[in-house]
Amino acid sequence: MRSYKNEKEAESMLSGKDGLPHFIPKKYAMRTYHGKKTLKLVPVIPSLIFVHASYRQIIAFKQSAYDHLQFIVMNWEGANRYITIRDKEMKSFIRVCEQHSDDTRFYHPEDIRVEKGTRVRVHGGALDNVEGIFVKVTGKRSKQLVVLLTGVMAVSTTVQPEYLEVLEE
Repeated sequence: MRSYKNEKEAESMLSGKDGLPHFIPKKYAMRTYHGKKTLKLVPVIPSLIFVHASYRQIIAFKQSAYDHLQFIVMNWEGANRYITIRDKEMKSFIRVCEQHSDDTRFYHPEDIRVEKGTRVRVHGGALDNVEGIFVKVTGKRSKQLVVLLTGVMAVSTTVQPEYLEVLEE
């Protein structure tokens, strides 16, 4: 969903008593306030909010609590459809995003070179059981685990090869 220039207000409303489960991908960024530089946790993509609820639940929330959320649609086979993401993909995406490390990068699907990518699962560490694609990302010297939200966005992070299990398609 999208909350144009109001992600802080939308986040507080979604976190409230009548709120819905949601996730906003964030990263640490250097910001200057009143001449002082500080490290702040900011949204990766302004106004983007992932909401885990049914269409009816979201409409009810919009009518009763916060009307500024907008559905995001994508043209799929000639028709506009709401973007939905499978739970398994979203769980892996959230686990990688929550690392908030300097080696975590966000990409649009067309920016990733996946031709020789292999589907893998991580065993051990903070990303235990996360599935993704093990690839070399342009501009990075190390190998990366890329977790894709099909057709929407991707996130990558560095993973040690000894933690990986190759999955059969």
